[in-house]
Amino acid sequence: MTQEENITALALKLKELALARRVTVGTAESCTGGLIAGAITAVPGSSEYFLGGVVSYANAVKTKLLGVPKEILNTVGAVSGECARFMAQGAAKALGADWAVSVTGVAGPDGGSAEKPVGTVWFGLCGPRGVEAHVRRFAGGRAAVRAQTAAHALSMLVEALAEAE
Repeated sequence: MTQEENITALALKLKELALARRVTVGTAESCTGGLIAGAITAVPGSSEYFLGGVVSYANAVKTKLLGVPKEILNTVGAVSGECARFMAQGAAKALGADWAVSVTGVAGPDGGSAEKPVGTVWFGLCGPRGVEAHVRRFAGGRAAVRAQTAAHALSMLVEALAEAE
């Protein structure tokens, strides 16, 4: 299965679970620039559960629209668990969504550092059970990192909804 086919399959599964659970979903994306929302809305009928997304590429947008404190951005940076948590929570609140996923990372080819090399992506998930964040490191060029990030974000939503009652 190609990465594109995997993303489509995950988006279809997300639709099935969201409709079965009668929940709504939103996104907050930085390094993916809307790929996750694009994958979700590529599936017909997504308007029944997908409320929208915020592409917060600039830190000012993370602060203004998603409520990420400037102190977080100035101390630990945009590519951090703290930022990912605030992004997911801010998206859920701004959109009125039951569940929200966020991504913030370094897609490359530039912008990496020793602490946060290219391919480093933090994920946030906000839902009825609270807010969580975790990090992944992906290999490959910019397109590969962005696609892997979108697939992982969708799989997080699918897993969370599958576990939810």
